[in-house]
Amino acid sequence: VQLQASGGGLVQAGGSLRLSCAASGFTFDDYDIGWFRQAPGSEREFLAGMHWSGGDEYYADSVKGRFAISRDRAKNSAYLQMNNLKSGDTAVYYCAAGHDLTLSTVRDWGQYAYWGQGTLVTVSS
Repeated sequence: VQLQASGGGLVQAGGSLRLSCAASGFTFDDYDIGWFRQAPGSEREFLAGMHWSGGDEYYADSVKGRFAISRDRAKNSAYLQMNNLKSGDTAVYYCAAGHDLTLSTVRDWGQYAYWGQGTLVTVSS
């Protein structure tokens, strides 16, 4: 069972990046997915989540309107499109998979069973 996050890099403020999360060893379709980030010296922060059916999406206020979560069942993958990036978005970004997440639990990183290794996003001002 593995999640592989990729797509991070260095981008100027105002730019965009698309992060990918590829799943292997399990059926990603059956899982709710989430994206988190962690900056140095900070706690892990919830960014976006999606119900396994694709019907419900959840966003942190800090990224609502700038970030979009999606999934491609055929590729067993999930994505985080990030637009209008700011220097405060600099962090290591993680994808995660879990079961039976709800509006009250999707933001809790402890509810997720599987994690990717993280990909670094650096936004220069």
